[in-house]
Amino acid sequence: MDPVLALVTGITLLTVVGIAFGGTFMLRVVSGAHGANDLQKTMFRAGHAHAGVLVTLGLVVALLTQAAGVGAVWSTTGSVLVLSAAIFVPLGFFLSVLGTDPQRPNGWIRSVWAGFVVLVAGLIVSGIATIAAAATAL
Repeated sequence: MDPVLALVTGITLLTVVGIAFGGTFMLRVVSGAHGANDLQKTMFRAGHAHAGVLVTLGLVVALLTQAAGVGAVWSTTGSVLVLSAAIFVPLGFFLSVLGTDPQRPNGWIRSVWAGFVVLVAGLIVSGIATIAAAATAL
């Protein structure tokens, strides 16, 4: 594996500790130990779920592009874009409902949309690079 991508994936693996800690926060919210309105509960659930899924997807993309023989630059670029979405999307869900009893998401919800754009870009880069590597290997 490319050393830069190995560094990124190693750091990413450590972030899973934070996601697991977020699970304990979710337990407190759902159990009522931490006050939150229905909107906040929904957005916190979405943020936590997207963090876990997108981190896992980013790690899988890194492994698949490396296994397919994609060049280091393209493999790292696609993987880092997907892993960046794992920051932007949950950030938007969590920060858009901070405060006491918000009735709708604030401007931070734009981070979810930015994360979606970054995710799609990363998947397109990774998909095309993987197909190109496979076509070259034929």
